[in-house]
Amino acid sequence: MELENLRHGTELIKRGFAKMQKGGVIMDVTNADQARIAEEAGAVAVMALQAVPADIRKAGGVARMADPVIVSEIVETVTIPVMGKARIGHFVEAEILEALGVDMVDESEVLTPADNKYHIDKTQFTVPFVCGARNLGEALRRINEGAAMIRTKGEAGTGDVSEAVKHMKKIMGEVRELAGKNKEELMMVAREIEAPIELLMETAEMQRLPVVNFAAGGIATPADAALMMRLGSDGVFVGSGIFKAENPEQMASAIVEAVNNYDNPEVLAEVSKGIGAGMKGQSVDSIPEEQILQTRGW
Repeated sequence: MELENLRHGTELIKRGFAKMQKGGVIMDVTNADQARIAEEAGAVAVMALQAVPADIRKAGGVARMADPVIVSEIVETVTIPVMGKARIGHFVEAEILEALGVDMVDESEVLTPADNKYHIDKTQFTVPFVCGARNLGEALRRINEGAAMIRTKGEAGTGDVSEAVKHMKKIMGEVRELAGKNKEELMMVAREIEAPIELLMETAEMQRLPVVNFAAGGIATPADAALMMRLGSDGVFVGSGIFKAENPEQMASAIVEAVNNYDNPEVLAEVSKGIGAGMKGQSVDSIPEEQILQTRGW
Protein backbone atom coordinates (compact mmCIF):
# COMPACT_ATOMS: atom_id res chain seq x y z
CA MET A 1 0.00 0.00 0.00
CA GLU A 2 1.23 3.50 -0.84
CA LEU A 3 2.20 5.51 2.26
CA GLU A 4 0.20 8.46 0.92
CA ASN A 5 -2.94 6.33 1.07
CA LEU A 6 -2.37 5.70 4.79
CA ARG A 7 -2.42 9.38 5.70
CA HIS A 8 -6.12 10.10 5.44
CA GLY A 9 -9.44 8.39 5.36
CA THR A 10 -8.61 4.70 5.73
CA GLU A 11 -10.59 2.55 8.14
CA LEU A 12 -7.41 2.06 10.17
CA ILE A 13 -6.84 5.81 10.48
CA LYS A 14 -10.48 6.57 11.29
CA ARG A 15 -10.72 3.92 14.01
CA GLY A 16 -7.36 4.95 15.38
CA PHE A 17 -8.41 8.60 15.65
CA ALA A 18 -11.63 7.63 17.43
CA LYS A 19 -9.66 5.41 19.81
CA MET A 20 -7.53 8.42 20.79
CA GLN A 21 -10.60 9.79 22.62
CA LYS A 22 -10.80 6.65 24.80
CA GLY A 23 -11.10 7.32 28.51
CA GLY A 24 -12.27 10.88 27.98
CA VAL A 25 -15.34 13.13 28.08
CA ILE A 26 -16.87 14.68 24.94
CA MET A 27 -19.13 17.66 25.63
CA ASP A 28 -21.98 19.17 23.59
CA VAL A 29 -21.44 22.91 22.97
CA THR A 30 -23.44 25.51 21.08
CA ASN A 31 -20.92 28.36 20.91
CA ALA A 32 -17.24 29.19 21.26
CA ASP A 33 -17.56 30.26 24.92
CA GLN A 34 -18.98 26.87 25.90
CA ALA A 35 -16.29 25.14 23.86
CA ARG A 36 -13.64 27.06 25.78
CA ILE A 37 -15.20 25.98 29.10
CA ALA A 38 -15.20 22.36 27.93
CA GLU A 39 -11.57 22.49 26.87
CA GLU A 40 -10.46 24.13 30.12
CA ALA A 41 -12.37 21.49 32.09
CA GLY A 42 -10.38 18.75 30.36
CA ALA A 43 -12.77 17.47 27.71
CA VAL A 44 -11.02 15.41 25.02
CA ALA A 45 -13.36 16.78 22.31
CA VAL A 46 -16.47 18.91 21.83
CA MET A 47 -19.62 18.30 19.80
CA ALA A 48 -20.71 21.47 17.97
CA LEU A 49 -24.47 21.77 17.50
CA GLN A 50 -27.17 24.41 17.16
CA ALA A 51 -28.82 23.62 20.50
CA VAL A 52 -28.21 21.10 23.26
CA PRO A 53 -30.55 18.07 23.17
CA ALA A 54 -32.78 19.37 26.01
CA ASP A 55 -33.51 22.54 24.02
CA ILE A 56 -33.97 20.59 20.77
CA ARG A 57 -36.60 18.42 22.50
CA LYS A 58 -38.29 21.46 24.06
CA ALA A 59 -38.39 23.44 20.79
CA GLY A 60 -39.78 20.60 18.67
CA GLY A 61 -39.96 21.16 14.91
CA VAL A 62 -37.21 20.04 12.55
CA ALA A 63 -33.70 19.97 14.05
CA ARG A 64 -30.87 20.38 11.53
CA MET A 65 -27.09 20.73 11.33
CA ALA A 66 -25.67 23.75 13.21
CA ASP A 67 -25.06 27.05 11.44
CA PRO A 68 -21.62 26.77 9.73
CA VAL A 69 -20.65 30.11 11.34
CA ILE A 70 -21.03 28.55 14.80
CA VAL A 71 -19.14 25.41 13.80
CA SER A 72 -16.29 27.46 12.30
CA GLU A 73 -16.03 29.67 15.41
CA ILE A 74 -15.77 26.59 17.62
CA VAL A 75 -13.17 24.98 15.33
CA GLU A 76 -11.08 28.17 15.49
CA THR A 77 -11.45 28.55 19.27
CA VAL A 78 -10.30 25.23 20.70
CA THR A 79 -7.31 22.99 20.13
CA ILE A 80 -9.11 19.75 21.00
CA PRO A 81 -11.01 17.81 18.29
CA VAL A 82 -14.39 19.22 17.20
CA MET A 83 -17.28 17.00 16.16
CA GLY A 84 -20.45 18.06 14.35
CA LYS A 85 -23.92 16.51 14.10
CA ALA A 86 -25.58 15.66 10.78
CA ARG A 87 -29.07 14.25 10.29
CA ILE A 88 -29.42 10.51 9.66
CA GLY A 89 -29.03 9.95 5.92
CA HIS A 90 -28.15 13.59 5.18
CA PHE A 91 -24.83 13.08 3.40
CA VAL A 92 -24.72 16.70 2.22
CA GLU A 93 -24.78 18.01 5.80
CA ALA A 94 -21.93 15.59 6.50
CA GLU A 95 -20.01 16.90 3.45
CA ILE A 96 -20.48 20.47 4.68
CA LEU A 97 -19.24 19.59 8.16
CA GLU A 98 -16.23 17.85 6.62
CA ALA A 99 -15.54 20.95 4.51
CA LEU A 100 -15.72 23.11 7.65
CA GLY A 101 -12.86 21.09 9.13
CA VAL A 102 -14.59 19.10 11.87
CA ASP A 103 -12.64 16.09 13.13
CA MET A 104 -15.62 13.72 13.35
CA VAL A 105 -19.26 13.68 12.18
CA ASP A 106 -22.05 12.35 14.39
CA GLU A 107 -24.90 10.91 12.30
CA SER A 108 -27.34 11.66 15.06
CA GLU A 109 -30.85 10.61 15.96
CA VAL A 110 -31.09 13.79 18.08
CA LEU A 111 -31.60 15.74 14.84
CA THR A 112 -34.63 15.06 12.65
CA PRO A 113 -33.75 12.20 10.23
CA ALA A 114 -33.46 13.20 6.58
CA ASP A 115 -33.82 9.62 5.33
CA ASN A 116 -36.14 7.11 6.97
CA LYS A 117 -34.60 4.13 5.15
CA TYR A 118 -30.86 4.59 4.68
CA HIS A 119 -27.98 5.83 6.81
CA ILE A 120 -25.02 7.66 5.25
CA ASP A 121 -22.42 5.52 3.46
CA LYS A 122 -19.64 6.61 5.74
CA THR A 123 -16.91 4.82 3.74
CA GLN A 124 -17.14 7.63 1.17
CA PHE A 125 -15.82 10.21 3.64
CA THR A 126 -12.34 11.04 4.84
CA VAL A 127 -13.61 12.22 8.23
CA PRO A 128 -14.51 9.46 10.74
CA PHE A 129 -18.10 9.03 11.96
CA VAL A 130 -19.75 8.27 15.30
CA CYS A 131 -23.24 6.70 15.39
CA GLY A 132 -25.70 5.72 18.11
CA ALA A 133 -26.82 2.18 18.93
CA ARG A 134 -29.10 0.44 21.40
CA ASN A 135 -27.96 -3.14 20.83
CA LEU A 136 -25.23 -5.22 19.18
CA GLY A 137 -26.99 -5.63 15.83
CA GLU A 138 -27.52 -1.88 15.46
CA ALA A 139 -23.90 -1.19 16.46
CA LEU A 140 -22.46 -3.65 13.92
CA ARG A 141 -24.69 -2.33 11.12
CA ARG A 142 -23.35 1.17 11.74
CA ILE A 143 -19.75 -0.11 11.84
CA ASN A 144 -20.37 -1.97 8.57
CA GLU A 145 -21.44 1.37 7.05
CA GLY A 146 -18.12 2.84 8.18
CA ALA A 147 -18.68 4.22 11.70
CA ALA A 148 -15.40 4.51 13.64
CA MET A 149 -17.05 5.06 17.03
CA ILE A 150 -20.30 3.84 18.58
CA ARG A 151 -22.18 5.56 21.40
CA THR A 152 -25.19 4.33 23.31
CA LYS A 153 -28.27 6.30 22.30
CA GLY A 154 -29.70 6.64 25.79
CA GLU A 155 -32.46 9.26 25.69
CA ALA A 156 -30.87 12.62 24.86
CA GLY A 157 -31.92 15.81 26.62
CA THR A 158 -33.47 14.15 29.66
CA GLY A 159 -30.82 13.95 32.37
CA ASP A 160 -32.23 10.44 32.97
CA VAL A 161 -29.35 7.98 32.68
CA SER A 162 -31.51 4.84 32.80
CA GLU A 163 -31.70 4.33 29.01
CA ALA A 164 -27.94 4.71 28.59
CA VAL A 165 -27.52 2.07 31.29
CA LYS A 166 -29.99 -0.23 29.53
CA HIS A 167 -28.27 0.12 26.16
CA MET A 168 -24.75 -0.38 27.52
CA LYS A 169 -25.77 -3.48 29.48
CA LYS A 170 -27.59 -4.82 26.40
CA ILE A 171 -24.55 -4.43 24.12
CA MET A 172 -22.04 -5.74 26.67
CA GLY A 173 -24.29 -8.71 27.49
CA GLU A 174 -24.77 -9.61 23.83
CA VAL A 175 -20.99 -9.50 23.30
CA ARG A 176 -20.39 -11.80 26.27
CA GLU A 177 -22.95 -14.28 24.91
CA LEU A 178 -20.82 -14.73 21.76
CA ALA A 179 -17.94 -16.30 23.73
CA GLY A 180 -17.37 -19.96 22.91
CA LYS A 181 -19.73 -20.09 19.93
CA ASN A 182 -18.48 -21.82 16.77
CA LYS A 183 -18.86 -20.36 13.26
CA GLU A 184 -22.18 -22.06 12.57
CA GLU A 185 -23.63 -20.69 15.82
CA LEU A 186 -22.30 -17.22 15.08
CA MET A 187 -23.87 -17.33 11.62
CA MET A 188 -27.22 -18.03 13.27
CA VAL A 189 -26.75 -15.07 15.64
CA ALA A 190 -25.76 -12.84 12.70
CA ARG A 191 -29.01 -13.69 10.92
CA GLU A 192 -31.05 -13.06 14.06
CA ILE A 193 -29.59 -9.62 14.82
CA GLU A 194 -29.13 -8.65 11.13
CA ALA A 195 -25.39 -8.06 11.51
CA PRO A 196 -22.52 -8.87 9.08
CA ILE A 197 -20.99 -12.23 10.00
CA GLU A 198 -17.39 -10.98 9.59
CA LEU A 199 -17.90 -8.18 12.13
CA LEU A 200 -19.73 -10.52 14.49
CA MET A 201 -16.85 -13.02 14.36
CA GLU A 202 -14.38 -10.18 15.00
CA THR A 203 -16.48 -9.07 17.98
CA ALA A 204 -16.67 -12.61 19.36
CA GLU A 205 -12.90 -13.02 19.12
CA MET A 206 -12.10 -9.61 20.66
CA GLN A 207 -14.95 -9.84 23.22
CA ARG A 208 -15.71 -6.20 22.52
CA LEU A 209 -16.90 -4.04 19.64
CA PRO A 210 -14.28 -3.56 16.89
CA VAL A 211 -14.45 0.22 17.55
CA VAL A 212 -14.61 2.28 20.73
CA ASN A 213 -18.00 2.39 22.44
CA PHE A 214 -18.90 5.53 24.39
CA ALA A 215 -21.90 6.16 26.64
CA ALA A 216 -24.37 8.94 25.81
CA GLY A 217 -27.88 10.13 26.53
CA GLY A 218 -28.98 11.39 29.95
CA ILE A 219 -25.57 11.57 31.66
CA ALA A 220 -25.83 14.62 33.96
CA THR A 221 -23.63 14.12 37.05
CA PRO A 222 -20.15 12.85 37.97
CA ALA A 223 -21.77 9.73 39.43
CA ASP A 224 -23.65 9.10 36.16
CA ALA A 225 -20.40 9.35 34.20
CA ALA A 226 -18.54 7.01 36.57
CA LEU A 227 -21.43 4.52 36.44
CA MET A 228 -21.19 4.29 32.66
CA MET A 229 -17.44 3.73 32.82
CA ARG A 230 -17.95 0.96 35.39
CA LEU A 231 -20.40 -0.69 33.00
CA GLY A 232 -17.69 -0.94 30.33
CA SER A 233 -17.95 2.32 28.41
CA ASP A 234 -14.76 3.53 26.68
CA GLY A 235 -15.67 7.17 27.41
CA VAL A 236 -18.62 9.48 27.94
CA PHE A 237 -20.62 12.02 25.93
CA VAL A 238 -22.29 14.72 28.03
CA GLY A 239 -25.04 16.71 26.36
CA SER A 240 -27.38 19.00 28.24
CA GLY A 241 -26.13 17.82 31.63
CA ILE A 242 -23.37 20.37 31.94
CA PHE A 243 -24.73 23.58 30.48
CA LYS A 244 -28.13 23.04 32.15
CA ALA A 245 -26.41 22.65 35.54
CA GLU A 246 -26.33 25.38 38.20
CA ASN A 247 -22.56 25.82 37.75
CA PRO A 248 -21.46 24.56 34.30
CA GLU A 249 -17.72 25.12 34.87
CA GLN A 250 -17.63 23.12 38.10
CA MET A 251 -19.92 20.41 36.76
CA ALA A 252 -17.77 20.01 33.63
CA SER A 253 -14.56 19.67 35.65
CA ALA A 254 -16.20 17.27 38.10
CA ILE A 255 -17.44 14.99 35.32
CA VAL A 256 -13.98 14.88 33.73
CA GLU A 257 -12.44 13.99 37.10
CA ALA A 258 -15.13 11.36 37.65
CA VAL A 259 -14.29 9.65 34.37
CA ASN A 260 -10.58 9.78 35.20
CA ASN A 261 -11.27 8.19 38.62
CA TYR A 262 -14.40 6.16 37.91
CA ASP A 263 -13.27 3.26 40.13
CA ASN A 264 -12.27 5.38 43.12
CA PRO A 265 -15.31 6.18 45.35
CA GLU A 266 -13.28 8.48 47.61
CA VAL A 267 -12.29 10.72 44.69
CA LEU A 268 -15.83 10.57 43.29
CA ALA A 269 -17.22 11.71 46.64
CA GLU A 270 -14.77 14.60 46.74
CA VAL A 271 -15.37 15.85 43.19
CA SER A 272 -19.15 15.64 43.69
CA LYS A 273 -19.13 18.03 46.65
CA GLY A 274 -20.36 21.62 46.26
CA ILE A 275 -20.85 21.60 42.50
CA GLY A 276 -24.44 22.82 42.67
CA ALA A 277 -27.52 21.20 41.24
CA GLY A 278 -27.36 19.31 37.97
CA MET A 279 -29.88 19.81 35.19
CA LYS A 280 -33.49 19.41 36.37
CA GLY A 281 -34.10 16.61 33.89
CA GLN A 282 -37.13 14.61 32.84
CA SER A 283 -37.94 10.96 33.45
CA VAL A 284 -37.97 8.96 30.22
CA ASP A 285 -41.23 7.31 31.33
CA SER A 286 -42.97 10.70 31.27
CA ILE A 287 -42.15 11.38 27.59
CA PRO A 288 -44.84 10.56 25.00
CA GLU A 289 -43.77 7.76 22.66
CA GLU A 290 -43.86 10.01 19.58
CA GLN A 291 -41.26 12.30 21.21
CA ILE A 292 -38.74 9.55 22.01
CA LEU A 293 -35.48 10.12 20.07
CA GLN A 294 -33.66 6.81 20.57
CA THR A 295 -35.97 4.90 18.22
CA ARG A 296 -34.76 6.94 15.24
CA GLY A 297 -32.35 4.87 13.16
CA TRP A 298 -32.44 1.08 13.11
